[in-house]
Amino acid sequence: MYASWPCPQPDGSPGEEMVLGFDKARQKRLLIAAPLFDEANKFRHQAFEIMRRLDAKGIDSFLPDLPGCNESLAPHSDQSIARWRQAVAAAATHFRADRVLTIRSGAWLVPEGCTGWAYAPAKPTQVLRAMLRARSLAAREAGRRESADALLAEGREQGLELAGWSLGAELVCELDEGAFALPEGLTAIEQTEVGGKPLWLRAENDVDPAQADVLATIVAAGMADA
Repeated sequence: MYASWPCPQPDGSPGEEMVLGFDKARQKRLLIAAPLFDEANKFRHQAFEIMRRLDAKGIDSFLPDLPGCNESLAPHSDQSIARWRQAVAAAATHFRADRVLTIRSGAWLVPEGCTGWAYAPAKPTQVLRAMLRARSLAAREAGRRESADALLAEGREQGLELAGWSLGAELVCELDEGAFALPEGLTAIEQTEVGGKPLWLRAENDVDPAQADVLATIVAAGMADA
């Protein structure tokens, strides 16, 4: 279930990150690109439930930690979308995954040439603005004034702490400037197809077995047709 995988470091040297996997050396193999920031916590259990259902359908699946995320010891402030994209490419190669399922902001991290599905893809600017608003509101409740525009200007120059995450200046600029378009090889799965209230809008971390059933069924059907 849990193992490690050789994630390359920025200088090209070998590193090591954790991976949650169902690996029975089967032909059909899926890589999952988890969402970033707070939504990573909201989807960790749900991703496991999707993987468990895929395992029952004869599909191996892998959910790798990326540098700075989850159990990683790498500093989050050193990361960028470009570096995470390189890590996802390395993971796809290492696990011999022929398809990918991205969740929310995980769609930003898919390298060229990957095929699969993007569940409810988010836009970088929307995610960044939501985190800026959350910090501004928290400051107001604490009796301080922090405008979103001023925070953004600071973040682009020096990096910024948002929602408990340390974002480097490079990452802030990528999020602010990111004109996201769904990668050509990915098919969007909208929330209306999945049904129910989205996990990212729930106040507490949650799991939804019915939604996991739908997502696993969509992916398994697509991999069966490949």
